Amino acid sequence: MYDCVIIGGGPGGITAAIYAIRAGMKTVIIEKLGVGGQIALSDIIENYPGFPSVSGPELMKHFEDHANNVGAEFKYGEVKKIESQGDKKIIEMSGENIETKSVIVCSGASPKKLGFKGEDEFIGRGISTCGTCDGPFYKNKEIAVIGGGDTAVKESIFLSKIASRVYHVHRRERFRAEKILTDRISKKENIEFMWKHVAEEALGDSSGVTGLRIRGVDGGEAKDLKVDGIFVFVGIIPSAGFIDCDKDEQGFIKVNHEMETSVEGIFAAGDCRVTPLRQVATAVGDAAIAAFKAQEYVSELEGRAYGKS
Repeated sequence: MYDCVIIGGGPGGITAAIYAIRAGMKTVIIEKLGVGGQIALSDIIENYPGFPSVSGPELMKHFEDHANNVGAEFKYGEVKKIESQGDKKIIEMSGENIETKSVIVCSGASPKKLGFKGEDEFIGRGISTCGTCDGPFYKNKEIAVIGGGDTAVKESIFLSKIASRVYHVHRRERFRAEKILTDRISKKENIEFMWKHVAEEALGDSSGVTGLRIRGVDGGEAKDLKVDGIFVFVGIIPSAGFIDCDKDEQGFIKVNHEMETSVEGIFAAGDCRVTPLRQVATAVGDAAIAAFKAQEYVSELEGRAYGKS
């Protein structure tokens, strides 16, 4: 039996593991795909202290190296369900069950769909949610970007270095991104802003996307943008369907200031929880608290105290 199972191998999960292992807990990290989480798909990060400008993969390589240095154990697979049996938790995976005394959920979140016509049909065939992954396919081509937050603006700037033209579609008349980002995107000559418009339909054929039909939020005539790719950045949905605990209306896990969920012995940290800000720095802070409280919880269960580290 483990003292602590950490679900998710992003910044939060790695941080939780480092703290838990240093506290003397027998710990394992369960990751569905590979270490890094969504941040590993980021082209550039400029707001993580100590790294003025670093790519997502590079930053996560530092995290992974640190985890390996403290002897972190990794298991790869998908968590289906967490079952709480008193002081014991059962992590149900495909073909394997893991027993643990505590759980820290750092499962993050995944890109949200808009729901316009053709979105599902052309996912992976011209519609993408990752500029870093798929941007190079559109070198010197025209593309559309949809969204108005930090991610949408950052990705639009990145993609403008690859594509010949970027049509940036946003349903409002201004972005809600950080000022430094909005200042930066406003200087990009090959980005055309389609303010107060929404995506109505992805146009295409058997070869993939050939265009995007948009319409003004106030109605009027539809416009067809001739593009080879459509990048959608309109928020995230939590990856937390495997846990039965209190959540908000969007499915994000509710926790208190000590990262405790409504289920004793289960904690949550990072993007999967209810929080006003989702950044690498906030995930790291959440995870440190969650691991500290998990250590306290397990210590109380066992009637022993771990030494400080």
